[in-house]
Amino acid sequence: MIVILTQDVKGKGKAGDVVKVNDGYARNMLLPKGLAKEATEGNVRSLEKQKALAEEKRQQQKAAAQKQAQELEKITLTIQSKGGENGKLFGSITSKDIADALEAQEGIKVDKKKIDLPAPIKQTGTQTVTVKLFSEVAAKLKVNVTV
Repeated sequence: MIVILTQDVKGKGKAGDVVKVNDGYARNMLLPKGLAKEATEGNVRSLEKQKALAEEKRQQQKAAAQKQAQELEKITLTIQSKGGENGKLFGSITSKDIADALEAQEGIKVDKKKIDLPAPIKQTGTQTVTVKLFSEVAAKLKVNVTV
């Protein structure tokens, strides 16, 4: 029997896959538990339409992320912190500090988890930080730390 998986099934496939399984497995396990539905013409067309809509939405999100990346590339963010001699800071600048400063100064809201900071910034000066906005879209943000 050919079925469309509505949820991920271990050993069979991911949600949205059209797979061939044994009739008994489909009738006794997959269909009653709502893990799959029968692959009729209407269901297959509906699945294709859903996939097309999901791809279109993904493309729109990617375009928005690229636009935001271009905006971030132009920005040099200035963060003030307390520091001692030789440019060492009393503490450090984390991705949360960068996200907060970006929202306060530029009005751009970015999740702190999307800011790729290998280690907290502990020196004054200009650093380049990567901001991952989408799976294939990343922006380089300049962060200037002053005392």
